[in-house]
Amino acid sequence: MIFIAGKQMTPEALSGISQNGLENSILTELASASEKLDYTSEDQLRFELHLRNQTVSAAKELERSDMGFAVFRKSRCNSEYWKRTVEGGFLLKSGVKPSEAIQDIFKNGRKYATECATAMVIVYYRALLAVWGTDPFNRIFPRIELMNWHHLDPLLREVGLMKKYPFYLPGDRRYFANPDVDPLTPQWQGENVIDLNGKLYYGHGIGIYNAETILRALNESRIEGADESAYLMDSAGRPNFVRLFSAVQSR
Repeated sequence: MIFIAGKQMTPEALSGISQNGLENSILTELASASEKLDYTSEDQLRFELHLRNQTVSAAKELERSDMGFAVFRKSRCNSEYWKRTVEGGFLLKSGVKPSEAIQDIFKNGRKYATECATAMVIVYYRALLAVWGTDPFNRIFPRIELMNWHHLDPLLREVGLMKKYPFYLPGDRRYFANPDVDPLTPQWQGENVIDLNGKLYYGHGIGIYNAETILRALNESRIEGADESAYLMDSAGRPNFVRLFSAVQSR
């Protein structure tokens, strides 16, 4: 159930809020939820729909960028925009516009390589750039360091925290765990993914596939004699849409 400024919204009242098929699908799921979902305004609801849609678009765009997969000790980045840290993360260079540095990852993906968690953070930065525009993005994120859930900007803190929700939606970060991973391939202890439509997921290093295919890929990297299959966790790292909406309104 969707409530806006304390008033429950009918399907008729919600018409025109979504901009495309995916946003309309997300809106339908939100409206049909048994939980009470409170929004202060139509703009706040519209922001969540738009950001979820752009997150899905950014995930697909990153897949097309040919950015490589690598553990941190072998990571690489375009030194024109980023400084590779001793930990293997990417630190925005002084004097570089954050928006241009994020866009470069998608334009010159072959100059970059990192692991799946960092890829998720890149996706959310790209989505926010698309929603906010260049100037607000650069004001809000003057300093960026990309390295899984370490050094996360406070505005993206929730992306790194897995939490159980009553339902999951496109744009959520999900996680496929592989408890019996082969210790010789620890990078496949799990796969961070972006939910694209409830059926397909984008995982950096694996690609865009359904859950069954991702599970099969992870199961190929289990220790000999393993008896526990990989599985999709019943939780998500979900952006704090309220805080992100307020951030651009107040700056």
